[in-house]
Amino acid sequence: MAEAREVMDQVTKVVLEARDLEGVAKFLASDVVAVTPGVGQIEGREQLVDYIRQGWDAFPDGQYQSLHKYESGNTAIDVGRYVGTNTGPLTMPTGESIPATGKTADWRTCALATVEDGLITQYEFYFDQLDLMQKLGLVP
Repeated sequence: MAEAREVMDQVTKVVLEARDLEGVAKFLASDVVAVTPGVGQIEGREQLVDYIRQGWDAFPDGQYQSLHKYESGNTAIDVGRYVGTNTGPLTMPTGESIPATGKTADWRTCALATVEDGLITQYEFYFDQLDLMQKLGLVP
């Protein structure tokens, strides 16, 4: 197994199973750049860790199921499903928040991590925002 796949698997463990913010920070370059739905580009370790924390706050019971794992060069790709109940506020890109809906949602996700010297330098997250908002009853 190559470095990118190993790092991505470890990050998945600490983010989605252990929910360890300090643990995930150890795998992120200080100048990591992330691309996310809604928020857009996030720059820096602390900002990305905060984005992850906000997701946990919105879906504290969230569970991830891996469907496919790939690796190409120094990039690992994960495709999966995330299921969680929205019991915390959803933080919007503007900084405002939407109150919890109490609804459970199940949505597909894709993440790409580019790894250099054992650290993620670029992280991209993809999911269908409209699908998620519909499942939460926030849009028709």
